[in-house]
Amino acid sequence: MKILEFLLNAERGGAPTAGSSGLRRPFIIAEAGVNHEGSLELARRLIDEAREGGADAVKFQTYRADTLASKDSPAYWDTDKEPTKSQYELFRRHDKFWKSEFEALKRHCEEADVEFLSTPFDRDSAVFLNDLMDVFKISSSDISNKPFIRFISAFGKPIILSCGASEAFEIMEAVSWIRGNDLALMHCVLNYPTADENAALGKICSLRRLFPDLLIGYSDHTLPEDMGTLLTAVLLGARILEKHFTHDKSLPGNDHYHAMDKADLRLFLQRLEATQALVGSSDLRSLPSEAPARANARRSLVAAREIRAGSVISLADLTCKRPAHGLSPRLIDELIGKKALLDIPEDCVLKWGMIGEAP
Repeated sequence: MKILEFLLNAERGGAPTAGSSGLRRPFIIAEAGVNHEGSLELARRLIDEAREGGADAVKFQTYRADTLASKDSPAYWDTDKEPTKSQYELFRRHDKFWKSEFEALKRHCEEADVEFLSTPFDRDSAVFLNDLMDVFKISSSDISNKPFIRFISAFGKPIILSCGASEAFEIMEAVSWIRGNDLALMHCVLNYPTADENAALGKICSLRRLFPDLLIGYSDHTLPEDMGTLLTAVLLGARILEKHFTHDKSLPGNDHYHAMDKADLRLFLQRLEATQALVGSSDLRSLPSEAPARANARRSLVAAREIRAGSVISLADLTCKRPAHGLSPRLIDELIGKKALLDIPEDCVLKWGMIGEAP
């Protein structure tokens, strides 16, 4: 399913996670970001491997270092993993793709049958990306960037807005700047990587309560390991998942070290499928597999003693025993005061044919 269709048709944040058909599959965005290292060949490989892993969309990042960060812009990531201590220097190393390259990647996504997305970080990139995408993604880093959010909103397309490092009032402010656009909010923690104890997945529930009419998702920066973080996010109601994606997690620097690869993505989808089977349907009705238990483990009204024909049935005449082949104990009030139509021996399971109206 294309993301535009998904955003327009998906149940919103306040809806239960499990529907009558079971736990719903989220829309999965493989965040290739700038893990292409400036190579179109590698970017195409990331697209192919994300599709093989089961992603619905592959997202890149579009920026120029000169318009994104000043020369004096300190790192906010783990410099043991990514030693570059200047944002400007890191971004300058990865800002080689522009309009023609993203047009080429859009074509490759179409060939691979996976959706193309890229997060713009300036107005120029937003303008040419508008011709390539049905939906805009706005980074957590721009949640307070009122003029940029209004500029993106003016395109009239759905927006996915990440909420990392934000206070509740800042999220509400940003939402108020978006006028008339379909909107999804992504819980996110701006630690690279995010320690498990800092994942704060409970914020997914808070966003669902605060914005019941919006779609809520999760952008993950924890180490992939067993993919349990993403699975928990889905169980808490995340309807869109985004996680950095790489072809080689052992590569040093930038976003490789906390990214998933296609094997991780496949593992997540396998675990999700198994969890979907466990969650099953949310319809409050007995399952076909429970039919033997309904018939044999439940109780019937049973004669506690011999009841003579013509006798008026009293509470003392009745007890409740298995199996449930006769009158249900929930009918006991209707039975008391009626007349036995025949002799009913002790321990007999009662049925309506034995009972009549009292004179």
